[in-house]
Amino acid sequence: MQAKAFLFDLNGTMIDDMHYHISAWHKILNDLGANITYEESKANCYGKSAELIGRILPGKFTDEEAYQIGFDKEAAYREMFRPHLKLMPGLDAFLEKAHLAGILMAIGSAGIMPNLTFVTEGLNIGHYFQTLVSADDVVNSKPDPETYLTCAKRLGVQPSECIVFEDALKGVESAQRAGMPCVVITSIHEAAEFAGFDNIIRFIKDYEGLNPMQLS
Repeated sequence: MQAKAFLFDLNGTMIDDMHYHISAWHKILNDLGANITYEESKANCYGKSAELIGRILPGKFTDEEAYQIGFDKEAAYREMFRPHLKLMPGLDAFLEKAHLAGILMAIGSAGIMPNLTFVTEGLNIGHYFQTLVSADDVVNSKPDPETYLTCAKRLGVQPSECIVFEDALKGVESAQRAGMPCVVITSIHEAAEFAGFDNIIRFIKDYEGLNPMQLS
């Protein structure tokens, strides 16, 4: 069955920026007293900012303080990454082909809305997406399925009619729990790291030559 909707994670899936996020979190968390390695920062780089801080530094900050730390970190990340902002190779052509084919599209990210509009407005691709779901639109972030189920609900399609594009283990888990097949972009994780997931239909390095009509 041809999918009716494509749901995209943002960071590491549409833009190759995860190293910037991980490095920023690694510095901030250690400045706050975490004393963790880069690999530990990488393993914990998922979910809402306040959740991330709470996992690494439990009880040290109020929810409001953690949210503000995360908000300031994201603003600094956008300024740092702005000169490097571009879509993953082949994605622009892939989005255009999917759009012309009548496939509905959404972005479902654990990032805050300014990060999503940073990309859609900065790269002039907002017209491809019928909805954007950010951290502030859900109660439970990835690996909970709420982000992708919210995307499907807003698009008016069934979860089984969606294909998710993800780069992260927790994101693929979110898609699996939502009952959605997944294409994995190996921008930061190797294919072998996804062993155990049964919803992955393809691994890709980027979107070059990928035909939206041949995904199922």
